[in-house]
Amino acid sequence: MKLNADVGEGMGNDEALFRWIDMANIACGYHAGDTGLMARTVDLAVTYGVAVGAHPGYRDREGFGRRSVAHLPGEIERLVLDQVEALDAVCREQGTQVQYVKPHGALYHDMMQRMDVLEEILQALCKLAGKIPLMVMARTQDAAEKLLALKFGVPLLFEAFADRAYTDDGTLVDRSLEGAVFTTPGPMIAQARQIASQGSVTTASGKVLPLRADSICVHGDNEASIAAAKQIYLSLRT
Repeated sequence: MKLNADVGEGMGNDEALFRWIDMANIACGYHAGDTGLMARTVDLAVTYGVAVGAHPGYRDREGFGRRSVAHLPGEIERLVLDQVEALDAVCREQGTQVQYVKPHGALYHDMMQRMDVLEEILQALCKLAGKIPLMVMARTQDAAEKLLALKFGVPLLFEAFADRAYTDDGTLVDRSLEGAVFTTPGPMIAQARQIASQGSVTTASGKVLPLRADSICVHGDNEASIAAAKQIYLSLRT
């Protein structure tokens, strides 16, 4: 089980996270970051032997990419391509490359709720060399996403979350609600261990849901997540 984190967003202590993650979701400049920050973050990935993933979002720096933005057909494909290609250019200057794509914030949630958004993202990845994988949210019902990805020949990586509470339908509790984001390491470590060892997650109401994941996410803008990352990383290897 791999541990991934959202980084390069200009907040938190990225270097502290890089010591304890396998995959880095690097902001590509639309919701956060810029070319200089991308270069510094890619350098950390190279230094610590961490896989580089592109973390494209809506062009919404004021809202940190957490607000859905309406687009005309074809525009989401273009914005994803532009961001991934920008990060990949930075990577190649440092002898590496983008190895997967994980959308950020509202774009991620729109992708999981709307097949037209998912389709545009898959179309974008089809135009990249090697058809790199797309990271999506692990859910109990994922047949539609798998079928569409198969149509485009794009591999999927499924992720679960260590630092977010789940609803009974397998989605994340809205950030505006109390308890949606774990603020101490204990619950994060316990949830990560349960996902990795039991293939399940306990929801905010106490229901246990089956959940198959390839990777577990912690958020780099959450100080408690940084504190928990080392213990989660080590627990995934025991």
